[in-house]
Amino acid sequence: MRKKLYTNYITRHIQTYSPIYSFIMVLFVMGIIFGAVIVNSLSIAQKEDLFHYLNHFFGQVADGKTGQAEDLLKLSFFHNVKFTGLMWVLGISIIGFPLILILLFLKGVVVGFSVGFLVNQMGWNGLLLAFVTLLPQNLLFIPVYIFIAVISTAFSIKLMRKIFIRQGFSFHFVPEFARYFLSFIAAMAVITLAASIEAFIAPALMKSIIASIAK
Repeated sequence: MRKKLYTNYITRHIQTYSPIYSFIMVLFVMGIIFGAVIVNSLSIAQKEDLFHYLNHFFGQVADGKTGQAEDLLKLSFFHNVKFTGLMWVLGISIIGFPLILILLFLKGVVVGFSVGFLVNQMGWNGLLLAFVTLLPQNLLFIPVYIFIAVISTAFSIKLMRKIFIRQGFSFHFVPEFARYFLSFIAAMAVITLAASIEAFIAPALMKSIIASIAK
């Protein structure tokens, strides 16, 4: 019964905010494409410098010098909570939703650049490395980014409509804010799971792939 209610809630949520979801997802994909395009605009010297640092990092991973998993977990968790928290706060600021869109676009640029650079420099090995080291946690992180961007944008629009239109628009701040707050708490739970994958699973996968590539 609970599972059915949860599924129905998600379905209603997506249907209610489907226009915003569509726009946000297109914006994020555009960011990924833009990030991949940036790779091709780098000079040869810039690519060599970045690849040098990347090789140094891969060497540390191969030697097991990536730091304690607990430290990686904390770093990933707080980084992503701060990022999504900033979008959440901007949603309350009424006029902050343009910045929410910019932040999400930039996150897409980072993802696109990361994958694009690995593929550009390492070919199929880079694609495989990106697949096993970036995909697992981002299967959770990216939906959370999109979810927070959607609810923050929607909440900001509701506040603006209430302030500037007032008549003909029903908006009860306390229950709406309570749902808004609980949504962020739920997002933090997913972030915790994704950060755990990034800290405990991704390094092991990366180490095994680097070892197989080096053979």
